[in-house]
Amino acid sequence: MTADTNAARICAPSEIKNAVERICLTTPLPVDVHTHLYSARFGDMLLWGFDELVTYHYLIAEVSRTNRSVSPDQFYAMSKTEQADHIWQSLFLNESPISEARRGILTCLKSYGLDVAGRNVEEYREFFAATSMEEHIDRVFKVANCERVIMTNDPFDDSERPVWDQGPETDPRFLAALRIDPLLVTWHDAQPRLAQWGYDVAMDLSGATLSEIRRFLMDWAERMHPLYMAASLGFNFQYPDADHPSTAIINESIVPACTELGIPFSPMIGVKRQVNPALRLAGDAVGKCDIGVVERLCQTHPECNFLVTLLSRENQHELCVAARKFPNLMPFGCWWFLNDPSIIDEITRERVELLGGSFVAQHSDCRVLDQLVYKWAHSRRKIAEVLVDKYCDLAATGWVLTAEQIEKDIRGLLGQNFLDWIGFDGG
Repeated sequence: MTADTNAARICAPSEIKNAVERICLTTPLPVDVHTHLYSARFGDMLLWGFDELVTYHYLIAEVSRTNRSVSPDQFYAMSKTEQADHIWQSLFLNESPISEARRGILTCLKSYGLDVAGRNVEEYREFFAATSMEEHIDRVFKVANCERVIMTNDPFDDSERPVWDQGPETDPRFLAALRIDPLLVTWHDAQPRLAQWGYDVAMDLSGATLSEIRRFLMDWAERMHPLYMAASLGFNFQYPDADHPSTAIINESIVPACTELGIPFSPMIGVKRQVNPALRLAGDAVGKCDIGVVERLCQTHPECNFLVTLLSRENQHELCVAARKFPNLMPFGCWWFLNDPSIIDEITRERVELLGGSFVAQHSDCRVLDQLVYKWAHSRRKIAEVLVDKYCDLAATGWVLTAEQIEKDIRGLLGQNFLDWIGFDGG
């Protein structure tokens, strides 16, 4: 053991706790690997501010069960400000805001130096009104201690596509992910659009269709420079499926394009769409998927990397075991309904115990810029709690810990593992 290692060694449980908490809470976030955020050039597509925070679809679902005097139709007929006032009154004033989504809003307000105890909505609105979008982006990245986020970029979105027509993204904090759900989920709708854009595609996938879909993906990759391709898939998604076009599109278009580009394909599996259509975006739910889908993708295509998150808590152990068997599989994050402290704690412990540090612990899935603040503040604390226990267990064996190694481990779990996996050099 060198003198330097002796000097840097961390042994006592109190030393480990102090070091891990400090490092986990202060290490800059290398990248948030999955968000629904946009840079300033996308204009109103970037959601931010008090009213957007309070009317996030998590809160809409909560208010629909807490205050049933207002129907979903009546709620959606309100203006954004009226919706926010209704939710604030129902979920924050009439009740204690102890749910994770409600607490998150208070974490944001407090992080900006606002008086949460005062419960003064107009003060909060004035705070956001007094700043520009660009200034607020800078503020949020600073408060969240975040270096980069990966957007969700959909070439089938009529609002987003014209922005990319103007040129590539220039803000280095905002990286792209090419979202391709329509190709796999609603091919009957995607095919006419591809044909309209000049691609020689047939509904039955005949002729040059699969190579033309690949050309479409490569064309958009040239515009966006995405770090991965992604699709949100239902809990009942199957691969292979001889009766569905998705299998051929994955095998002959998506995987070859990802392999040529050197980027992963990211199937995000487990959504149960519109169990309550009246709630619109808030009406989706969760279903347990078939882990065999992930295993068969990894086995069939060892040349391609797969960045995977699953929505059901019941799938998480299976995903860890699959990742032990396939080095081309990286689990990431606690997605959507899993983004609660108790479940983050459980999943992170499970992954550390089965995978060591070879995964990405969290992603925010933000739809509102300000959520970057609370989702990471809350997640960092739970990740730190898990790591304190695990490092204490390690130290009890006589293993020597150093702050340098702990920092490297934590930075990896916060997103550097993904960047290293794809060979991202910051360019």
